[in-house]
Amino acid sequence: MNREDFPMLNQDLIYLDNGATTLKPKCVIDSVVSYYSNYCANAHRGDYSISQKVDSMYENVREKIKNFIHANDSSEIVFTSGTTDGLNRIVFGYFRKKLVEGDEVLITESEHASNVLPWFSLAKEKGIFVKYIPLDSHHEVTISNVKKSITSRTKVISLAYITNVIGDIRPMREIIDYAHQKGILVVGDGAQSISHLKMNVSLDDVDFFVTSAHKMYGPTGVGFLYGKFDLLNEMDPVIYGGGMNAMYLKDGYVELREVPTKFEAGTQNIAGVIGMGEAISYLENIGMNKIMKYEHELRNYFVSKLKELDNIIIYNEDTVGSIVTFNVRDIFSQDVAIYLDKHHICIRSGNHCSKILNQVFDISNTCRVSLGIYNTYEEIDALVEALKNIENIWTEIL
Repeated sequence: MNREDFPMLNQDLIYLDNGATTLKPKCVIDSVVSYYSNYCANAHRGDYSISQKVDSMYENVREKIKNFIHANDSSEIVFTSGTTDGLNRIVFGYFRKKLVEGDEVLITESEHASNVLPWFSLAKEKGIFVKYIPLDSHHEVTISNVKKSITSRTKVISLAYITNVIGDIRPMREIIDYAHQKGILVVGDGAQSISHLKMNVSLDDVDFFVTSAHKMYGPTGVGFLYGKFDLLNEMDPVIYGGGMNAMYLKDGYVELREVPTKFEAGTQNIAGVIGMGEAISYLENIGMNKIMKYEHELRNYFVSKLKELDNIIIYNEDTVGSIVTFNVRDIFSQDVAIYLDKHHICIRSGNHCSKILNQVFDISNTCRVSLGIYNTYEEIDALVEALKNIENIWTEIL
């Protein structure tokens, strides 16, 4: 894990907002620049050699993703604009035609808005019910609470593998196994897990999985959706246009292409896809087990240092993920973030696109530190030192 790989770090900067987006290594940036500089053509549109080279590179990334998450076949990988896009495609392309009035969807109060609002919209449209799996005293999901929440009307469980506020790692394999015993499908939101956990969708047996490239050191505006092939075959596109149809006639007849092409209408984010593939290679070269170990140790160090401060409230002390959520007593979280910015330290403040959870906490906002592979113990020390001296906040930010 070489910090020199990241051009953004060639300045006085401590970046601790990796849950929002990650910085990009030079190899990812170079791959995008190379596409635009040397072979900028459309994918699956031309018979000339440059276009065919793009075809090959584009499909090679699909194969790379298949191997990275251990899918059965590359046809189970659909390119999207990111996690939000993927979740909406699943909700409105698959479950819109499968769920009927009275059916139930299980989520939690700690889900990101992208895994809440599409279900709310479908509930209004179809008369289904969105219900919440209770969180335990640590605001985490347990298999026992999942079992208690399931009824005869439960048809789908949609959960983040790791949440973006609490940062808890869900027992997804256990949840999926139990859900399948009851004939329930499971959707996995991988936005916060993809750069921190070793993913194996086949072993987990998850039905759908979505994530974003920019959460794993890749470009913004691109991601992927994994779905079991039979489910994707049943799923309808939610975007129609060129490339995804085999033919259409003036009387309205439309014949779609095979999975996954039928979901990729129009010109795709080719540069983003290529950059995403390079980001995956970068992570694989480091090794996901090495990343998990390092981030876990760094988080434990940060929590131990925070606990030495009298003015800090930690909301997820016992979580094992890479996120630490806290507040400084009697100081608004955004004021804390502005103060830290004066020290060239970037953290997240607010509700983190998880507005229901704040009702559970009974607070309106929090500070969030989310760690990445380039963060160091020295950076943690600098953050803690700044928090020690936060009584100077008003002279520094006013």
